[in-house]
Amino acid sequence: MYVESIPNRSSPPAILLRESVRQGSKVRKRTLANLSDWPPQKIEALRRVLRGEGVGADPAKALVITRTLPHGHVAAVLGTIRKLGLDAILASRRCRQRDLVLAMIAARILFPTSKLDTVQRWSSCTLAEELGVGDADEDELYGALDWLLERQPAIEARLAQRHLKEGASVLYDLSSSYYYGEHCPLAKFGHDRDGKKGLPIIVYGVLANGAGCPVAAEVYAGNTSDPRTVLDQVSKLRQRFGVGRVVLVGDRGSVTSTNIDKLRTCPDVGWIGALRTEAIRALVEAKVIQPSLFDQQNLAEVSSPDFPNERLVACFNPFLADQRRRKRNELLAATEKELSRLAAEVKRRTKKRLTAAQIALKAGQRVNKYKMAKHFDLTIADNCFSYARKTAQIEAESRLDGIYVVRTSEPPEQWPAADVVRGYKSLSAVERAFRCLKGVDLKVRPIWLRTEDHVKAHVLLCVLAYYVEWHMRAAWAELLYADEELERSRATRDPVLPPQTSASATAKKATHVTASGLPAQSFASLLGDLATLARNRCVMRDDAEATSFTLHTEPTPLQQRARELLGLYPVMGK
Repeated sequence: MYVESIPNRSSPPAILLRESVRQGSKVRKRTLANLSDWPPQKIEALRRVLRGEGVGADPAKALVITRTLPHGHVAAVLGTIRKLGLDAILASRRCRQRDLVLAMIAARILFPTSKLDTVQRWSSCTLAEELGVGDADEDELYGALDWLLERQPAIEARLAQRHLKEGASVLYDLSSSYYYGEHCPLAKFGHDRDGKKGLPIIVYGVLANGAGCPVAAEVYAGNTSDPRTVLDQVSKLRQRFGVGRVVLVGDRGSVTSTNIDKLRTCPDVGWIGALRTEAIRALVEAKVIQPSLFDQQNLAEVSSPDFPNERLVACFNPFLADQRRRKRNELLAATEKELSRLAAEVKRRTKKRLTAAQIALKAGQRVNKYKMAKHFDLTIADNCFSYARKTAQIEAESRLDGIYVVRTSEPPEQWPAADVVRGYKSLSAVERAFRCLKGVDLKVRPIWLRTEDHVKAHVLLCVLAYYVEWHMRAAWAELLYADEELERSRATRDPVLPPQTSASATAKKATHVTASGLPAQSFASLLGDLATLARNRCVMRDDAEATSFTLHTEPTPLQQRARELLGLYPVMGK
């Protein structure tokens, strides 16, 4: 850091506080402050301080830092938002509502919390200062949520235009989050995927492209079943997005036979799904699927009159088979342990004997504890209880271990069998989105908002935050514990077997060091490290006017590389 005098033709020279940073083989200069209005003696004092020369009796006290705010993580997120053009997607012109929404999206990545706490916390870093929202309160944030929800169709249409290509796959999946309160009409009791008992839930679905980049979100009442939401997404793809023909990929709970019948009426929407266990069992019993199919390879195309005009790809994963067999045996053993305790209790009760009804109640609790009731025969009478495994049924179920069947409408010329399986397994990318939304990253739950519109806007806000995080993770793959070769290997690896971690990723996890010698990071730890890049407000102690200027913390090699990967050097220099 140094003071430089820049000639200005016939005008007095410009006095600039500058910083010199090496970027590759070039040296870049950044202007930190314009000191042209300072008196000469003050400029000279600062120049001497920066050179390490003494000023007065105590040179260490010549420069005073009056305020320090974490800035690097804010600059990384806001810079990514601007580089992606998300600000222009929200609104073509800057306005107060757009700044508030951008601040809430960035805050969701930096410190996910309630709207009230967001307002209190964003002034403890440079976020409020960068976007000029330091005077906002939580009521204004709720108004910005209403503004965002009104623009949702246009926002999603622009994201779809950017990320959805004709003929490509579109991933769709649903999740749910629990709700605290009694006011929101969307909060209903339903299938809770969080395992949080006794609370109503809100269901939401996410549409993403084949790589997992989110483009749209939809919120439903908590008692909405998965199949009922699919046609909404088809309507959105056909009428609002206008992306031409696409292939909708959904799990077996979404792409059901009933929905498939309706999808057949939409020639511009194909589909990929999977069969339920009951349908697979019927194919095995009809000998459509036999063990010999998998002697030479782990997938095979089959056909059945029960599924006309469909392609069925049967897959066998030996690792999944071993896992299911081991888990079943463990659950059977645990259930037998519970039932043996009940049998001993019945035998022990000779004075106050148990009735058949009492025994049945106790047996039901124990046999259903691990959901193994279908595999046991129970004999119950007054003061009498015994049990036995249904060996034949267990063996019949074990024959299905490791087998799953993917179904599709697409012809083999465009979607070979291996690509169909890969397309279905790409749903894991949407599942990762839900882990980020519901986990430690974005914390979409618990939901406290009172109105239906605010809940919908909150979910959209979190999905937009994940959109930014998804791109940041992709750019930072070199520095994170992520497997950098995973995306390239997806098109060629075995579609059935679990993905193999690359040698570079294994070495990174073992040594905690990247290939370039920098310490490997998680996404959260890298943001935390960038937060140590501070914006310092400084004054000269002997300046009677107390004119302030800004100094930024010098980046470490890790921080510099993180900024380079995001391509944010000009933004970071502001």
